[in-house]
Amino acid sequence: MGWYICKRILLMIPTLFGVMLITFIVTQFVPGGPVERMIAQLSGYGATGEAAAGGLYQGSEGIDPERIEQLKKLYGFDQPPLTRFAEMMRRYLVFDFGQSYYHHMSVAQLVISKMPVSMSLGLWTFVIVYSVCIPLGIAKAVRDGSTFDVLTSTAILVGYAIPGFVLGIVLLVLFGGGSFWNIFPLRGLVSDNWYELSLIGKILDYLWHMVLPITASTVGSLAVMTLLTKNSFLEEIRKQYVITARAKGLEEGRVLYKHVFRNAIIPIITGFPGSFITAFFTGSLLIETIFSLDGMGLLAYESVMNRDYPVVLGTLYFFTIIGLISRLLSDLSYVLVDPRIGFEGRS
Repeated sequence: MGWYICKRILLMIPTLFGVMLITFIVTQFVPGGPVERMIAQLSGYGATGEAAAGGLYQGSEGIDPERIEQLKKLYGFDQPPLTRFAEMMRRYLVFDFGQSYYHHMSVAQLVISKMPVSMSLGLWTFVIVYSVCIPLGIAKAVRDGSTFDVLTSTAILVGYAIPGFVLGIVLLVLFGGGSFWNIFPLRGLVSDNWYELSLIGKILDYLWHMVLPITASTVGSLAVMTLLTKNSFLEEIRKQYVITARAKGLEEGRVLYKHVFRNAIIPIITGFPGSFITAFFTGSLLIETIFSLDGMGLLAYESVMNRDYPVVLGTLYFFTIIGLISRLLSDLSYVLVDPRIGFEGRS
């Protein structure tokens, strides 16, 4: 297994390099970069007053060419593209992601400031999906074809068919002080007086704010995991060893949880490491926008729209590494949960 892990780590290097190179080419050569945006802003300010532009705007003559060169140097566009890419990768090797053009702070600090929202949405969604879907999928497999199976399948498929942002709007209208009940808050992760509350009050206030966004982001995820669990258990229940165990007189609970469970749970457990790691960093633009949560999803959207290349490329570099590691952990989890699988025989 050690040699397999080494090979996978070595393969991560060209994968990461290729992802960064393609993204760099796309971002650096599309129109409307940071220099062009700054020139447009300065020109717009000059229309109302040259003082606001700091003397850079010269009326009908536009921006002084020397000032344009200063702007290019400020954003690093005075160097050839290959040099810029090499310098960027050199800094990224030590996780120096530079400064944000738009927020005027380090990319690392910016990402850390947005993490609480994304972690709250991701981790709560992860915990709820796994804690609900596995027991529900087992119950559906045991009662396959029953009224319970049909009703629960209908409910989760309806939830799957409703987009999360649509459900979020409906929840706000119903329970957020819209046309019906004012039960849950409309925006934010905590209340304005959160720091003045007691420990119990802070926890309850946080959970109170999380109810609607977590519901909107979770409902659509239940169907896939539930049906995966059900189908996995159904496949194992119909195998010969289960029939043999029942013929020997073993109790149904012992057959299900001692023999079937450890085999059927393999496809679900192997996705656990990747889902758990990505839960810390995922963000949902629409959910965050609807519930006024300033998280990673909104940051990613603003960074692309404002051509904030240090944030776009820095976060892509970091999250690509996280994604590659999570995929490796998912593959290794097969060996941990199923001793029949090994990597020693792979060339």
